Amino acid sequence: MILNWPRTYKEKLTDAQSALSKIRRGARIFIGSACGVPQLLVKTLIDVRKNLADVEIIHFLDIGLSSCIDKKYDQYFRHNALFIGLNMRAAIKEGRADYTPIFLSEIPLLMERGSMPIDVALITVSPPDNNGYVSLGISVDITKTAADMARYVVAEVNPNMPRTLGDSFLHVSEIDAFVENNVPLPEFVQKSPDNIAKAIGQFISDLIENESTLQTGVGKIPNSVFPYLMNKKDLGIHTETFTDGLIDLIEAGIVNCKKKSLHRGKIVASFCMGTKKLYDYVHDNPLFEFRPCKYVNDPYIIAQNDKMVSINSALTVDLTGQVCSDSLGFEFYSGIGGQVDFVRGSAMSKRGKSIIVLPSTTDDGKISRIVPYLSPGSGVVVTRGDIHYVVTEYGVAYVHGKSIRDRAMMLINIAHPDFRAELLDAAKTQGYIYQDQTLPVVLYPKEYETYWTDNKGMSIFFRPVKATDERAIQDLVYELPEQDVFTRFFNNLKSFPHKVVMPLAAIDYNNRIAIAAVIGKEEPESREKIIGVGRYTNNPDTGFAEVAFTTHRNWQNRGIGTFLLRYLISIAREKSIRGFTADVMAQNKTMLQVFSKSGYLLKTQMEKGVYELEIDFSDEEQ
Repeated sequence: MILNWPRTYKEKLTDAQSALSKIRRGARIFIGSACGVPQLLVKTLIDVRKNLADVEIIHFLDIGLSSCIDKKYDQYFRHNALFIGLNMRAAIKEGRADYTPIFLSEIPLLMERGSMPIDVALITVSPPDNNGYVSLGISVDITKTAADMARYVVAEVNPNMPRTLGDSFLHVSEIDAFVENNVPLPEFVQKSPDNIAKAIGQFISDLIENESTLQTGVGKIPNSVFPYLMNKKDLGIHTETFTDGLIDLIEAGIVNCKKKSLHRGKIVASFCMGTKKLYDYVHDNPLFEFRPCKYVNDPYIIAQNDKMVSINSALTVDLTGQVCSDSLGFEFYSGIGGQVDFVRGSAMSKRGKSIIVLPSTTDDGKISRIVPYLSPGSGVVVTRGDIHYVVTEYGVAYVHGKSIRDRAMMLINIAHPDFRAELLDAAKTQGYIYQDQTLPVVLYPKEYETYWTDNKGMSIFFRPVKATDERAIQDLVYELPEQDVFTRFFNNLKSFPHKVVMPLAAIDYNNRIAIAAVIGKEEPESREKIIGVGRYTNNPDTGFAEVAFTTHRNWQNRGIGTFLLRYLISIAREKSIRGFTADVMAQNKTMLQVFSKSGYLLKTQMEKGVYELEIDFSDEEQ
């Protein structure tokens, strides 16, 4: 059979109308996905429509299908979209087409089990190789399964379809009819990231460790991370799809897949969308392994990649962490696709992370995408139990395993500033947070984040305190010895309740600044812990700010207090504060030593066992 494949191919080669003439009325036709759409066969299907009736057209993405979606063809075709592209939205909204919400990993199962029978598969393939195998090229996804299960398969042979490697091949003997068509493949040009997408991309890159394996969904925001990965090492790719942006990372040696725990040395994907540059790049390239999505999107397969990171877009996220990705109220907008597959697979991965990204508002800035609750009709794609990271242009919230109160505060903290007060009021009305809770009116000053190494060689992260740090500050204080509590607060505190700690966390970043010394990270296998805080409160009348410090007992005598003082001085001087004052008990020798190392002349005055200290920034030591 293999030796005689040229004869077999020649016998099955025909024109498009003849190939489609065998389709019966009422047939279910699968059309190849995305940029792998068979262009001539789709055009011819319209031409022969009068011989058809009640045909169901099943497709995953509608790139290249706009011609047959027109209303005038409704009496012949009924579309069933497994994921909604731009061309299908109006038809579905008008009730002229159907949408089937389904995990991408489970679509092949529907076909294999007969729940979604496929009568005809119209696909695009590369020319046969020397052994009679054609490749599905840039669209293996569910196309491979549909071709395997269909009763009748018509392949449009296009010499511009790249020959991709992996589980992407069909033998000419498995195809019923061939039609040749030499035309350029449809191209998908990713929009350049705007400033919002760039800011989100930077935040995402901070979450990605060296040797991670990445999945990115389609869209300018998930793909905005690529330019910020140039300082990473040994990244891998296991994704349902990718675009041109990946090429630069490969050429720079950033993506090499050398450290992958599954399919080492291979980029695993099920389809790609891009320009001719991308199609030429994947042609016969052994770095790429294309497989059907029933494998690529299987959460148990995904989870076998250590440090698996999934990056996917959302339309809205509510204050409890429910993610809507497929609809705007009752209007279906896109689909489930592979988002949940990768969210769950990456969550099961060793040191894996799932990241949901969205701009804080709609494009016109009039509506917040972080909402008090999902609007009626909105679908929950990622549940509040599945969600891990949420990223907007205003920061990162890690909400997995967090209470509703913590989630609400974290998500409000990364919402657009214009909507934070509204969201805070809604959270109070819904009973999610304290009724007296406040938030800073000034944006979080990310520019004050820094790393410093203590005198024992430990790298410590220093950042401004956030309103969401309330519990972490309580933990710090409650772990202090009684003597340290007394010397810090001049009181034998027995409790440190919300009403006391909230003003210490919800600072204004202007007259009140607090810098936290932090170890660990908020992520699946770790937890962030505050081990020290330095803060000042400015007195506008005098121009001097009162400064105070708290350091965990296990982290004292390591230079943290000295660093915090000097760092706060640099911030205070930037804000035109004249100097610092502090009250320090005479027995608190450690803190007195910290102030003596400020680099400025220290004025002291003793009263009732308490030193009143003053540092004037104009009195710098020589």
